[in-house]
Amino acid sequence: MFETRPDREGEVVLVGRSNVGKSTLMREITGHTFDTGQRPGVTRKPNHYDWASEDFVITDLPGFGFMKGTPEEVREQIKTDVVQYIEQYADNILAGVLVLDGKAAVDIIDRHSGPDEVPHTVELYHFLRDVGVPAVIAVNKMDKVDNRDDRLDEVAERFGLVPPWKQWQDVIAPISAKRGTIGPLNEAVRTHLHEAERDDLFKFF
Repeated sequence: MFETRPDREGEVVLVGRSNVGKSTLMREITGHTFDTGQRPGVTRKPNHYDWASEDFVITDLPGFGFMKGTPEEVREQIKTDVVQYIEQYADNILAGVLVLDGKAAVDIIDRHSGPDEVPHTVELYHFLRDVGVPAVIAVNKMDKVDNRDDRLDEVAERFGLVPPWKQWQDVIAPISAKRGTIGPLNEAVRTHLHEAERDDLFKFF
């Protein structure tokens, strides 16, 4: 279990598969550098970033999925730890940001979909909602996607949201963290902060 969480009331968490750009996004939001790796699975423990003056922490939870050289049981343990962390702090989490690779996400989801199989990313989205955490799907690396609206409609569909995606702007946020284009994510997160009566945190997003 992850025991490193600072003693802060409000929290925003970033979750998603390895190598989707969570750490880059974290750096973009906080202005603070974290270890990002060419290899998936560099982040094994949560990265927390808190502001001394604010009762708030932003957390980048470890990525899941294929990691070269990582045994299956370690990968499964990471999934379990992430789910338990969210469950434990659900009352504190003001938004759960599920980061996807806009270029690869639809293929990966389709590859893991079957009669008895719900892709972990989709499962995680529904899990966030089940425990009462507002979920935002940050579709990253959109600078590499050609047919933008088509792709975002496909993403919406995979998560059970009826296209067109534009009617889900507090849920689906197309971004490019590497290029610093994260406006739609900030807007979506602010919607949920406002609902939680935490407009004081707008300055971070």
